[in-house]
Amino acid sequence: MHPMLKPALRRAWRGRNTVQFGVTPAHAVTLGPVDIATGSFLELLDGTRGLPLLREEARTLDLSDRHVDVLVRRLAEAGLLDDPRAAGPQADVLRHRAEVMERQRPDVASLSVVHPGPGEGLRRMAARRAMRVQVRGAGRVGASIAAVLSGSGVGQVEVLDGGRAEPGDVAPAGLPAAAVGERRDTAARRLVRRAAAGPAPRSTGAERGAGDGQPGLSLIVVAPRDGLSVYAPVPDTAAPWIASGTPHLYAGVIEATGVVGPLVLPGGTGCAGCLELHRADRDSQWPRMLAQWRSGRRGVVAACDLGLATAVAGLAAAHALSFLDGELPASTGARWEAALPLLDWRSERIGPHADCSCGAAEHAEGEGASGSVPAQDTMAG
Repeated sequence: MHPMLKPALRRAWRGRNTVQFGVTPAHAVTLGPVDIATGSFLELLDGTRGLPLLREEARTLDLSDRHVDVLVRRLAEAGLLDDPRAAGPQADVLRHRAEVMERQRPDVASLSVVHPGPGEGLRRMAARRAMRVQVRGAGRVGASIAAVLSGSGVGQVEVLDGGRAEPGDVAPAGLPAAAVGERRDTAARRLVRRAAAGPAPRSTGAERGAGDGQPGLSLIVVAPRDGLSVYAPVPDTAAPWIASGTPHLYAGVIEATGVVGPLVLPGGTGCAGCLELHRADRDSQWPRMLAQWRSGRRGVVAACDLGLATAVAGLAAAHALSFLDGELPASTGARWEAALPLLDWRSERIGPHADCSCGAAEHAEGEGASGSVPAQDTMAG
């Protein structure tokens, strides 16, 4: 091990013998008591020395080997240490690609803060590069999500959409103005390639799906240009994803209202069918109105503010990445909404419905009141 204090966490002395690592409450840690010699020793933890050399240099500061070992262990347990030589063979390949590492150094630093184990930041970045995500929609929201996921290190990002790009699809984080008139899927593929830090790694046999040699889908992001399909998604559309156990996340904008979620874990959380049934329970006229809205647009113009669309895309991409990195973000089984002009984000739990065929309600009954959701094989951790 070559211990290194995580460079992403700023250091400051809280007093004469206490050091604080980090600024924000979510990740800040205090360490004490720390004397002057130990404070000087902390400066040696830069990843260039192994433990034998650190013990040797610590002796010149009148610090015992035991003191060094205990301090290193405490720092590691507090999530303050990284190891630039750890993380496994996939990370080794990534580490030797200087141009990729320079682009994604801030992302790796962020992962190192969120996932405290030494080498975890680089390991999870390497895991992202082996994943395959599908984004359904190449409008202001969908194309931007695809670009962010690609730029964040996801190895394969597919974008599905039909028709040709229109001026209203253009967004600074998404399709460029030059794409107007071009097939949306073609323009989106080019956007994804341009956003990537480097070419995707080749898949191993163990990672490939049984059919086409592609890695299995880790996640589907449903971000259609028609915001109604996010606010009130059609259950039949999601039926194949429920059947195959593919996690999927909804995101979009409808009538100046941004929507992120739910993230559906098939068999574990409420799905599109549960959402529709719950709404019908609260409003008996909902199915009647929904049928009218779905039957024809009658010249409806999408009220999709560019700033709101960009915010939704960023939040949705962050939730997707959190899931891919092995966590369960706040959109899991929940939907977040914010409407202009106040933009006050609020969440609504989407629980399993007893009458839905997805089976999540039966699972919830089996789990009792724990509220747990099943682990997904597609996660990094």
